[in-house]
Amino acid sequence: MFLLKSRNRSAFDPILVRDPVYLRSPQLSDYDSWRSLREDSQAHLTRWEQDWTAENLTLSSFRQRLRHFERDARRASGLSLFCFRNEDDALVGGLSLTNIRYGAARAGSLGYWIGAPFTRQGMGKALVEALLGHAFDGLNLNRVEAACQSENSASQHLLAGCGFALEGHAQDYLKINGAWRNHDLFAITARAYRCRNLS
Repeated sequence: MFLLKSRNRSAFDPILVRDPVYLRSPQLSDYDSWRSLREDSQAHLTRWEQDWTAENLTLSSFRQRLRHFERDARRASGLSLFCFRNEDDALVGGLSLTNIRYGAARAGSLGYWIGAPFTRQGMGKALVEALLGHAFDGLNLNRVEAACQSENSASQHLLAGCGFALEGHAQDYLKINGAWRNHDLFAITARAYRCRNLS
C-alpha cells in the first residue's frame, strides 16, 4: 500500500513507499546516479522513449529538467518522482504524472521508466501502484491514463497487472527513436482501483 511519509509534505512533493521501492522528488544530488543509470540503460530505453542526444545527459540539461518538474508541481499540473530501492537507496527509475486536468475530467497521464539492471524484478509494478494510490487518494483524481507501444509486452503486462484496461489504439501517437509510433491506450479509474483493492 502507498504511504505518504510526512503529512507536512505537499501532495506535489510526496514520499511514497511501496515495497521494495520508495519514490520522492528528484534532487540535484541525484545527478550522478541518474546519469549513470541512464547511460547504462540507453540501449534498453531508446526503443520506448523520445530521441536521445548527448545533451540529454549533461548537468545543465538535468538542472533544466528539475526546473521543469518544479514548475509543474507549483502549478499542480504535473508530478515527477524518482524511484529508489529500499534496501540500498539505489536509483532504479522514475515516473511522471503529466497533463493533470481538474474540473470535470480530474485525470492525468502516466509515464515511467526502469533502468535496465532493475527490469523484471517487480520495481515497475511497485512504483506504478504507489503512484496510483497517491493519484486517487492524495490528488483526488478520477482517472489515470497511460500509453505504450503495441510491441512493448512488458509494459502492457505491467499496466494490466496494475488494473489498467485497454481502451484503444492510437496511430502515430508519439515520435520515438526517430519515427512516429502507434500506441495502445490504457486507463484506470478511481472506482476500478478501489474495487480491485477491496477484492
